Amino acid sequence: MLWESTEPQSALKNRFGLGSFDEAAGWLTKVLAEAWAIEVKACERIIISDHNAIAWISTDRGALVAKWSRDEDQFAKFAGTADLLDALHKEGLPVAPPLAATDGRHRVVIDSSSVTVQPHIDGNLLDITADTAVRRAGASLARLHRALATQKDSRLTRLGRHTGGTLDLRRRIETWLQHEDTGRAPEASTRLRDQIASLPPIDSQPQLIHNDYRASNVVTCGTEVIAVLDFDEVALDYCVTDLANAFVLLGTRFTNWQPTPPSVREAFLHGYESVRPLTRLERQWLHALALWRGITAIPPGDDPAGWARAV
Repeated sequence: MLWESTEPQSALKNRFGLGSFDEAAGWLTKVLAEAWAIEVKACERIIISDHNAIAWISTDRGALVAKWSRDEDQFAKFAGTADLLDALHKEGLPVAPPLAATDGRHRVVIDSSSVTVQPHIDGNLLDITADTAVRRAGASLARLHRALATQKDSRLTRLGRHTGGTLDLRRRIETWLQHEDTGRAPEASTRLRDQIASLPPIDSQPQLIHNDYRASNVVTCGTEVIAVLDFDEVALDYCVTDLANAFVLLGTRFTNWQPTPPSVREAFLHGYESVRPLTRLERQWLHALALWRGITAIPPGDDPAGWARAV
């Protein structure tokens, strides 16, 4: 399991109808042979997250990663995401491009599952203690934003749950403060309310953003970013919201969540602005959005990592 404490065999059975690891490996072998003409030699491991699963496999085409989902509501978006990755790869962005199936599609629905196959990228997850790597990760996000700005796909531009159904940043935060703020950091919430009260509307246009840019999704070799992974959360929003989310969550890795130190944020922003400088209003909104995201990251109960202190 990636996040949950659920027993994995039960999740495999209840969510995917597969009774064991061997049965899942056999099913993948069949699917990849039929839809991709790929011969699976071994399935090394499977990770489950909600109604999605990822398998690392060795094949006659090398080391691959197979991803599949039973969340039918997301099938159209996932197909759009696969096509987006193919387009970004062709533009030279560091992503794991999907392998085309025998019929040319990058995502195939088979046995009530949406399946895609990508190369395994061999590298290390971003180390936020490495200043040069952090700056280059910031520059990589900026280049990704530039490329995403040219991508138009109706399958990907529906407003996500994180927006609350609106692109109005002030309304989004005000609604959260009124209805969802649990009061874990009251002084920070007051500062946030004061900050947004006088901010004019942002002076940039919404576009596709990654929406989950952090260490567990950034693969490096030395200090170079060689792949940005997991575009499943891609959404229509402002670049600065993506930047604010990365500010807060850059160092998080799966179940190991720690606040991002101010010096790391500064290095990340320096790298980002070396490619895409922020406007004055974007910078002001960045501070407010990062504060908001920091408050929402404070866990209920004990806070050993110090999220409340970080805001």
